[in-house]
Order: sequence, then C-alpha cells, then structure tokens
Amino acid sequence: MTELDRAVWLLRATPTHEHREEHTLRRWARIALDFGRELAHTARPPDIPVHRVEGGHHPDELVLAEYRPNRPRILLYTDAIIAVQDILRGQGPAETFPPEIVEAAAIAHEQAHHRLHGTAGRELRHRLDHTALTLGRIRLRGHVLGADEIAAHSYARHVLGGQHCPLRLTQTLSRHLAATRS
Repeated sequence: MTELDRAVWLLRATPTHEHREEHTLRRWARIALDFGRELAHTARPPDIPVHRVEGGHHPDELVLAEYRPNRPRILLYTDAIIAVQDILRGQGPAETFPPEIVEAAAIAHEQAHHRLHGTAGRELRHRLDHTALTLGRIRLRGHVLGADEIAAHSYARHVLGGQHCPLRLTQTLSRHLAATRS
C-alpha cells in the first residue's frame, strides 16, 4: 500500500468523507501529502517545548502527543508511547518502528500542527480548493477534515528523512484498536 493509498484511507475513515468520490479523496490526499513535504523542506522545525507526561492510553484511543496552542507546547504521552511499542511488537517485525522514531514522529507531527495554525493552514485550505457553500457569485471555501492530519503525517515523514511512514503507523494502530473493540 502506498502513502497516497494510506492518506485516502484516512480521509475515507473521517466523518463526512465516507461517500465522497475516489478521485476527490485522491486529489485532496495528494495535495495534503505534497503540502506536508513542502512544509518540511521550507524551514527548520519550530522550537516548541516538549513536555513528557503520563497518559494518552485509553481503551479505544491512543494519543501519542498533542499540540497545545495556548502557551505553545507539545505534550508527549509516555504511557501511549509504551503502549504503541507493545502493540507493534505484537504485530511482528514488519511493523517495527524504533521507540525513538515513534517519539520523533509524534513530536514532528505536532510541530506541523503548530505551523498549520497560521498562514500555512490557510495556504493548505486554498490549495485544497474545497467549496463548502456557493451563494450566487460568492463562494466559501470549506475545511477538508483530515487534510491537516495527512499534511502533518507527511511533514513528520520528511523531517525524519522519509524512511518511516507515520501514516503506516497510524493505520496499524487503528486496525489494532478496531480489532480490540470487536
């Protein structure tokens, strides 16, 4: 499965996109992936404090890290990082992500969200060119749910050198959580 296929999977799994046409999802996914790559190559990662805290591991959800825009900082959830390593070990060698890569990807992903809060986020919405509402000659651009996540995953991949695919990690964890709910 390609990174583009995984990005389309993420969009399709996002509420409001279940019935969208494949070509629309693929176009949005490609734009978001390219945008994340460009963002990773245009400037050095922002200097945001990272705080290691407990938590992030819930029965049906794993939150590895989160960006907090008020007093900008990133919370890295140590319990979730440990849980991810346990899950990946259970998946076998094909799903191996070294612990330092999981942490680095989570931090880079949240750095991307920091950058997407300003002009970069507006630029992504402009490129996606999704029309939410048209009133005569007035056209309002809409937010494409999930596109910022894809851009952040792509950003993380390219900040880390392109070897590891955070979208693959997300898909693996999502499948694991879905299987444990059944």
